[in-house]
Amino acid sequence: MISLEEFEEITLETADTFPEDFFRELNGGVMVRSECRLHPAAEDHDLFIMGEYHVNRYLGRFIVLYYGSFAQCMGYASREELQKRVRKVLLHEFRHHLESLAGECDLEIEDAVEISQYKYRRRMEKGLTGDASGDKIDKVTF
Repeated sequence: MISLEEFEEITLETADTFPEDFFRELNGGVMVRSECRLHPAAEDHDLFIMGEYHVNRYLGRFIVLYYGSFAQCMGYASREELQKRVRKVLLHEFRHHLESLAGECDLEIEDAVEISQYKYRRRMEKGLTGDASGDKIDKVTF
C-alpha cells in the first residue's frame, strides 16, 4: 500500500478535479484520516467505511476518507486502481453533500438498502435465516 502522505496527495488531487459547485458550503473540505473504520453492520470484520460525509454544527460540512480502510481493502492495488476507487468514494460522498444541501436523502436510502442486502447475504451464507422463534426458514418471500 502507498504511504499515508501519497494517499492524501491522491485524494486532494482527485478532489481538485471536481467542479467548484460541489464544494459549495463544504466549509471543512475534504480530508484524510489514518484510521481503518469498520462499519457497525459488519459481520466477521468484512465491511469497511471508506469515506464519510459529515454535517456538524460546530465543524460544518466535510468529507473524510479513511486511509486505513483503503489499506485494508486495497493493500495490493496499483496506484491507478487506488485513484479510481478514491474517485468513486469521493463521488459518493459529494452526492451525500449535494443531496443534503437540496434536502434530499435518496443516497441515504440506497445505502440503507445496500446494508440490508449485505446483512441478508451474510445470513444466507451462514444459513442463519430464521423466523422470530429461531426456526430455520427454507424459503424467503418479500
